[in-house]
Amino acid sequence: MLVLSGTSVADIVRYAAYLILAVVVPGTLVHRAVRGSRRNLPEDVGCGAATGLVLQLLVWALAAAVGAAALVRWWPLVVIAVFVAVPGLRRHWRIRSPRPLPVRWTWLMSAVLLSAVGWGYHEWRFTPLPPADTAYYQDLMYHLALVHEMTRSMPFQVPQLAGDTLHYHFLSDADMAMGSMVSGVAPAVVLLRLWAVPIIAIAALVLAALARDLTGRWWAGPLAAGLGFAGLPAVLGGVAEVPGGLAVSYVSPSQTYALPLLCLLIAIAVDAFRGGLRAGVWVMLPLLAVACAGAKSSALPPVVAGLVAGVVVAAVVHRRVPWAALGVLVHTVVAILIGLRLFAGGGAGVLGVQALSVLRWMTPYVDTLGVGQGRDKGGLVPLGVEVATTRGAWFVAWLVLWWVLLQAPRLAGLAALGVPGTRSDPVTWLLAGTTAAGAGGLWLFWHPSASQVYFYVGVIPIGALLTVRLLAAVHRSRWAVPGGLAAGAVWAVVVPPTRYPRHNTVVDWFGALAAPLLGAAAAGAVVLVAAMVVCHLMIRRRPWRAIAPAVLAATVGVSLGAAGVTTVRDTWDTAAGAPRDVPDSRQMITREEMVAAQWLDDTAGPDDVVATNVHCSGMRQSPLCDARAFWVAGLGGRRTLVESWGYADATVAAHGANDRSYPQQPAPYPSVALLNDCLFTTGDRAVLAELRQRFGVRWLFADSRADEVSPRLARIAVPRFVSGTAVVYEVPRGRSLAPAAGDGLPPADAGPPAAGAGVAAPTPACSG
Repeated sequence: MLVLSGTSVADIVRYAAYLILAVVVPGTLVHRAVRGSRRNLPEDVGCGAATGLVLQLLVWALAAAVGAAALVRWWPLVVIAVFVAVPGLRRHWRIRSPRPLPVRWTWLMSAVLLSAVGWGYHEWRFTPLPPADTAYYQDLMYHLALVHEMTRSMPFQVPQLAGDTLHYHFLSDADMAMGSMVSGVAPAVVLLRLWAVPIIAIAALVLAALARDLTGRWWAGPLAAGLGFAGLPAVLGGVAEVPGGLAVSYVSPSQTYALPLLCLLIAIAVDAFRGGLRAGVWVMLPLLAVACAGAKSSALPPVVAGLVAGVVVAAVVHRRVPWAALGVLVHTVVAILIGLRLFAGGGAGVLGVQALSVLRWMTPYVDTLGVGQGRDKGGLVPLGVEVATTRGAWFVAWLVLWWVLLQAPRLAGLAALGVPGTRSDPVTWLLAGTTAAGAGGLWLFWHPSASQVYFYVGVIPIGALLTVRLLAAVHRSRWAVPGGLAAGAVWAVVVPPTRYPRHNTVVDWFGALAAPLLGAAAAGAVVLVAAMVVCHLMIRRRPWRAIAPAVLAATVGVSLGAAGVTTVRDTWDTAAGAPRDVPDSRQMITREEMVAAQWLDDTAGPDDVVATNVHCSGMRQSPLCDARAFWVAGLGGRRTLVESWGYADATVAAHGANDRSYPQQPAPYPSVALLNDCLFTTGDRAVLAELRQRFGVRWLFADSRADEVSPRLARIAVPRFVSGTAVVYEVPRGRSLAPAAGDGLPPADAGPPAAGAGVAAPTPACSG
């Protein structure tokens, strides 16, 4: 599928070798030494690969701190040499007393991992590798620029605003940077093709290992992995998109990257509650917790809630202080504080409290109660909820219930708090507290870009794990889950496609949302009756005790069956050339522009700064600019003086000012932006000299699609590459740029100020 998506075999082989030799092998060796072997290879490889991700981050941070990025490709040899040379560590090269998993486990996990490949293939075919005429989702280019930034030395800067200090959860980008530096594969290929699916596979294997630990059942692992990483609500919800439908995201690498780290942290927390931790784990734990905080800022707060719940239950119900679990809690809280210091940027600072705010991102609400209200925060609840009539209030309640029903396979495990065999177990409260806190964050907080959804998306695998644990605890019928799988598959094949309601009224929307759920419920009911007959439940003295477990099992089966068929169908349609949405020509980046940016990446020095006239994602936009272009820094691989500022801390913090959303706010350093744009419109030699002296600008990327480019620019800078509407200029060195005497600029020996601190008054050609 990678080959069909335009990935070269050489890149695939190099990246596979990197994954095995630089992530799996050293990580598995260290994991066996620290936590012990799982006594089977697949789970050892999954947990070991997650450990390898943490080790790789440590190596990357040390190399970036001392400016030794060129040495990172050799770090696996150091680990391998230690485990070869030290006699006490050699035993970790093999599994002592192996206990292989059943072949059935292998087949089911292969199906789960193939579904991840199908998901990736769908994204790859609709996201071509550069160069191409296409419109990339802006976050992909933002992350690509960060991947390039992570190959440089600390302190890191915002690639689109050179000199501005970077505050962002950028560790997913650091992982991709390591993959690129070690394997030699281009960062764009790593981001757009090779990175995401292996990360999902690692997370699925860690979750499967944890599920088997908690239940003692071999089938629990594949079932938990399927529930945790399948797009269940999308296949049952029908007409409207569901917030929190999938745990992974192609356009948010940070969300995907957090999952294997978070699953490994939960596994350690479970060990802490059940019997304490080995000494080596306490060395790895702070690194893992900080890695989670730097992977996604929303990852750890729900875990803290779960840890607190587990510790309280252990202390109150079991009358013992779980010191190991308390230590994990302390490490997690400290990691959050460190994350706030190192990683949290302006986007995290605008998070606010507003119950039901996520409704603003649900079409049934937007088209009815929320018409014309926008997504600004407002009061304690959205305006449409605040002024809703009785019928409107019932519709809001239905929307919340609709979401809960679609998420039932992930949320049903919360019922374990009422089951005698699990309700007093601190581990149950750990998982339930984490899941409930994630769902609560989705419904209680507001964010201008709906980023509160990530609180829940990050805990979807944990909720799936709890559901499988409950199912194992109350399991009565071996036929309910397979029967549900069959029913769900049939349902996904024969169900007619749902359509938008004819009228945007609460009544019509109620029916449109209820129809697919009623159909799925009917299919599940048929399976339930069949399972009860086959298992002879009706002749038991108290058959109602088996009904609830059968309903739970059938629900899980129907969801997974429908998800599997939908994944296969989508993959087939994609391979058959399913039509893709044609991007707006204003949003499109041309092949020629990408070629120019890639030439710049191949030619410029690693720390060179580029000035560009590209600022808006739609190129020329009036009267407001959506400052989320990002592709010059992303594809060009170099810091830009002022490209796009839509995600800068100051810009996001100004959301709502002058009735503008944060991407439409003006540039945070207006005097720098004025000089930058003046250079391209006037071709003024003095301006170029100032940009060179103060900010170290070495290259100019001029695009006539973005704005008018002065022909004088070719007289003061050297045109080095022309491709379509894009021209790359090299800024000459030495006296050829020296401004004339008396032009008002500072002397040539004046040191550059800190970026963003302001510049001298603009030259007469640029004033106003």
